[in-house]
Amino acid sequence: MATASADPAQGPATPTTHAPTSAARKLWGVVLAVSAGLGMSVQSRINGQLGAELGDSALAAVISFGGGLLLLLCWLAVSRSMRAGTRAAVAALRSGRLRPWHFLGGIAGGAYVLGQSVTVSIIGVALFTVGVVAGQTVSGLFVDRFGLGPSGKEPTTVLRVTGAVMTVAAVAGALAGDVAGHAGPGRIALLILPFAAGAGMAVQQAFNGHVGAASGSSLTAALVNFTAGTTMLVLAWLVSFALHGPPDALPGNPVLYLGGLVGIVFIAVASFVVSWIGVLLLGLSTVAGQLVGSMLLDAFVPAGGNDLTTSTVVACVVALLAIGVASLGGRKRPGGQKHGQRD
Repeated sequence: MATASADPAQGPATPTTHAPTSAARKLWGVVLAVSAGLGMSVQSRINGQLGAELGDSALAAVISFGGGLLLLLCWLAVSRSMRAGTRAAVAALRSGRLRPWHFLGGIAGGAYVLGQSVTVSIIGVALFTVGVVAGQTVSGLFVDRFGLGPSGKEPTTVLRVTGAVMTVAAVAGALAGDVAGHAGPGRIALLILPFAAGAGMAVQQAFNGHVGAASGSSLTAALVNFTAGTTMLVLAWLVSFALHGPPDALPGNPVLYLGGLVGIVFIAVASFVVSWIGVLLLGLSTVAGQLVGSMLLDAFVPAGGNDLTTSTVVACVVALLAIGVASLGGRKRPGGQKHGQRD
């Protein structure tokens, strides 16, 4: 999909033609990002159940990432556009348009899963989630501020900071009871790990966006992401296997093996829309989507005694309002590049 831009031969686009296009692109980008966040809440439920039935969260992560990688490799074999995107990404690396570190975004995804498996049993899911969201939103501000993403530089305005604070407060409010139950000096100190994992996720989205823009293929960006993430997780699982031995028997429910497919959709959508809305707004939108998805799951498919609460509903409303507040503060600086993509 190509984005509109001014033709240098005809002069810059007038505000009357550019503004509606930019506003529509931002709106659609937010809608897509929120939808991707909805899918991530489903993936979390799937991977959590898979890890519980396996008795091995590291192997569950390998199955999720590895399953996504296998699907992408199968699609690579039959998709001419994806193969062209892969060749374009390699050419961009050789020419210097892409740097080697742009291909390592998937490591942040692997680090998130590993951090989850290491710290959740100690500090609880609630504190871990708050730490990740805080790290992601703070990092998103700096990633946009310094132009690390494909959308270019975004100023750190009061409204953008306010939107970020509202999102963190929404998540903390939704999980207030669990946070209070697991809070303590030692556990609070361990928040540095999920905070770092969240910060890495913002950088991951920026790097994947560069790969998607340079290759012209969101699925190529997903392939690069899943390759790096799966490699890291396999190495980590081998260490876990040596220390803890084999897992339990593989579960027979085929739904538990669909986490990788959901992950492909998330990474592909994120790498596509990050050049439209920036890293911060992408992060806020996906967090809001996950909150809404969690609310819907708790309402219609509750698990483990987790019923829908008023605080969750309020958190969803606040998170959605935060997107609007942050988007009002994003005045694009001159020189931000827009990229078109296919797939």
